[in-house]
Amino acid sequence: MYTSNLNNLILNSDSYKTSHWVQYPSGSEYLSSYIEARKGDYDVVFFGLQAFIKEYLSTPITHQDIDEAEKVVKAHGLTFNRAGWEHLIEKHNGYLPLRIQAVPEGSIAPASNVVCQVINTDPEFYWLPSYIETALLRAIWYPSTVASVSRYCK
Repeated sequence: MYTSNLNNLILNSDSYKTSHWVQYPSGSEYLSSYIEARKGDYDVVFFGLQAFIKEYLSTPITHQDIDEAEKVVKAHGLTFNRAGWEHLIEKHNGYLPLRIQAVPEGSIAPASNVVCQVINTDPEFYWLPSYIETALLRAIWYPSTVASVSRYCK
């Protein structure tokens, strides 16, 4: 019987991002991905980052996560960075070597401003910031939208 780990961060990504690691130029070391308060009718209330960190980044990646993700990614016909994820467990005990910089949660950001950025802290894991970008977007956009609309209505 197949059981899925609903908090498998490796699977919380767009399918095409699983192959980005082979597309970066040789010698890549650091990468920054960012989230922007996109253009809209009103300012954005930044919200959701703390919940994402607690749910996904405070628990290490496991071999079970890797095994599960490999099956799903390969079923999509894409390449899977098994060696990279296993190296993450070996070198960082499954925790992602990332630095997240963000405006304080609850801040009101004018449209078209960066509210959050993620950068790898270990050059061997340059591929991680863009990989988790989708998960960060999902974690921040919805709660920020609800908070922003609520503020606007108030």
